[in-house]
Amino acid sequence: MSNEPRLTALDALHRSLGATMTDFAGWDMPLRYGSERDEHNAVRTRAGLFDLSHMGEITVSGPEAAEFLNWALVGDLAAVKVGRARYTMICVEDGGILDDLIVYRLADAEYMIVSNASNAQNVLNELSNLAEEFEVEVRDDRDAYALIAVQGPESPGILKSVTDADLDGLKYYAGLPGTVAGVPALIARTGYTGEDGFELFVKPEHAVALWQALTEAGADVGLVPCGLSCRDTLRLEAGMPLYGHELSLSLTPFDAGLGRVVKFDKDGPFVGRAALEAAAERAASHPPRVLVGLIAEGRRVPRAGYAVVADGQVIGEVTSGAPSPTLGKPIAMAYVDAAHAAPGTTGVGVDIRGSHEPYEVVALPFYKRQK
Repeated sequence: MSNEPRLTALDALHRSLGATMTDFAGWDMPLRYGSERDEHNAVRTRAGLFDLSHMGEITVSGPEAAEFLNWALVGDLAAVKVGRARYTMICVEDGGILDDLIVYRLADAEYMIVSNASNAQNVLNELSNLAEEFEVEVRDDRDAYALIAVQGPESPGILKSVTDADLDGLKYYAGLPGTVAGVPALIARTGYTGEDGFELFVKPEHAVALWQALTEAGADVGLVPCGLSCRDTLRLEAGMPLYGHELSLSLTPFDAGLGRVVKFDKDGPFVGRAALEAAAERAASHPPRVLVGLIAEGRRVPRAGYAVVADGQVIGEVTSGAPSPTLGKPIAMAYVDAAHAAPGTTGVGVDIRGSHEPYEVVALPFYKRQK
């Protein structure tokens, strides 16, 4: 295996735009082009353009595709209609989260699974192993797609100007094949920013033309290229979990407050079911720790791994923290003991290099767009 980072189809374009590049899960990705705060605010108020080609696409097809995914994943994928998508997870036998996923049903017997870049190989391996008893093909399609996202309140108008696809009829978490700026694409109304927006799956050789067409189409309404740094602050404000921070193999979906993705009422057994049933009972009776939002009273920024304290005792741990451009103060997500998890709880602090900075516990998300 080469240790050279993988490059997306848009690599030269990012460099020509002056992007600061970073290694992310083995890919060279744009961190920012200029100011992270400006990019963040553009997505909240206008629109931003993202290269997400590092995400892992896996196609599952064959006569038993629906049954197989119902066995392999915690959701009811057989119930998803063609043209719709579902947020779900793949868990191991003890209930730990291997990854969180978006699954698109492209046809009766064909699904596309989108995994996190850092977990794509693990998910592919797990699905390939689980598929042996089923009449399905599990295909690694990471090289088959580039993924470009346009996110923000102006994104529907921008996309409408370069496609004749029915965007008004395209609901949140739906995807339809269409042509965008002359390029064949799967157009999905999904995103990771808390705003309305679209993710466009295209062949890598079409990525540059599509990016340039969207850039031109959005010039009049303030579209800007955006890096992974503002994507992180946008998803944090929107209370969206990030694998390796809020989600991990040592946590079940119930620990993460995402038990709703586990569908016990679907037909047949599924991987991790017994452990997840036990986790659901634990979460209902005496949850060990609860995922909450924290808003700083001061200016110091909490980071993942910092201890959350109350009355001199450690009561939890920060999983993600950053300055919030929208709220104008530092925010964090953290797992805290249930006794301190109620919104409005005060007297909670974060240990930032020895000083206990005061924080207020709030319900997630920090930010919700006006529909």
